Amino acid sequence: MLKRNWMFGFVLLLAALTLLVVGCGEPEEVVDDPEVVEPDEVVITVAAGAVGMELELTRDLAEMYSEANEGVTVNVLDTPDMVEDRLGLYLQFFEAQSSEVDVYQIDVIWPGDLAEHFVDLYEYGAGAVADDHFPAIVENNTVDGRLVGIPWFTDAGLLYYRTDLLEKYELDAPQTWDELEEYAQIIQDGEREENPDFWGFVWQGNAYEGLTCDALEWIASNDGGTIIEPEGVITINNPNAIEIVDQAAGWVGTISPEGVTTMAEEESRAVWHAGNAAFMRNWPYAYATSMADDSAVAGVFDVSPLPAGKSGSGAATLGGWQLAVSKYSENPEIAADVALFMASHEGQKYRAVEGTFNPTIMDLYDDPDVLEAAPFFGSLYDVFINAVARPSTVTAPQYAAVSELFYNAVHDVLTGQKNAADAFEELELDLQDLTGFPVE
Repeated sequence: MLKRNWMFGFVLLLAALTLLVVGCGEPEEVVDDPEVVEPDEVVITVAAGAVGMELELTRDLAEMYSEANEGVTVNVLDTPDMVEDRLGLYLQFFEAQSSEVDVYQIDVIWPGDLAEHFVDLYEYGAGAVADDHFPAIVENNTVDGRLVGIPWFTDAGLLYYRTDLLEKYELDAPQTWDELEEYAQIIQDGEREENPDFWGFVWQGNAYEGLTCDALEWIASNDGGTIIEPEGVITINNPNAIEIVDQAAGWVGTISPEGVTTMAEEESRAVWHAGNAAFMRNWPYAYATSMADDSAVAGVFDVSPLPAGKSGSGAATLGGWQLAVSKYSENPEIAADVALFMASHEGQKYRAVEGTFNPTIMDLYDDPDVLEAAPFFGSLYDVFINAVARPSTVTAPQYAAVSELFYNAVHDVLTGQKNAADAFEELELDLQDLTGFPVE
């Protein structure tokens, strides 16, 4: 009897449960309801720089995008300041075909070398905005008809100078390298009476891409060519190039600290920021940081084109960075949308106003808010659009090796290991071996 009663109760329980399920409806209907199930979160990672205010402003834009696009989180990966270190990190991701990074901040010299790893942004809507940017930069970023990077900000070397000290010593902004030497020495000698840490001129002298930029400016301004000309002819071993690089070597330990040969952008800016230099060569980003509350030079400096040599006019190396979308991304469409947002009119204006990063969108150079934040954008517009390009296009995909040969040769001169005549004679042969290009 006990067994029969237990079985009867069990049957009743099953019946009740069945009625309960039928009354509630099929469970599958609830699972398939899009209003109930939360969508998967998409995470887009942007590899960005951290020079000056770069990292902070990129994170700001990432947060703006995430807030406006439910279900998408944009993370920012901090990458090394030194261009060679950053490229090395990128190459590790590419070698592994890693999906860890979706959007890469790439140097203006990299599109030709790295194009195979990026999607064509024309396939993701970039055609609608490409004409807003400087045509030369769009052309630079176009490889075999594919737009592999949307322009984000452009750059050109500038001379920063202390207006208060020029006034104190009754000097004008130097127009030539000879005047820079003379004025830097005068101011340095005077300021050293109270400040033994003071220097006349700081710049980027370490053996890296930044030295390629600085040295190209010296050489081009002295009518010494551009290392390898656009038509594929090696011209570096010439008297004007030799003369100006030997002259620059004479700055080390006189108007520039011995340690300038170990300085990159941020190291030289630190000396300037502390009020310990009369002149500095750097990029536009340093303007905003020099105006910061903790800057010793806030309100007592200005910027101008770099000095001239024998050519009669200064030369500024074309710099700048682009945003490229990895072809290994698991979400290329969303990644492209993130890149286009960050490089949009809104994104570039924000970075120009907050961090004095030069826009690549042309009409922003007439924007009152931008010009209020960076007045020199208007007065030095010609410097930016006429900047001297490094020979990255003609030497692709070997530019990184070309630049390494060049900056190491110049660094040997700056550190006193060789004179420029010997260094450039050897460099000429090395460039021939590497590229197969003829010598002028």
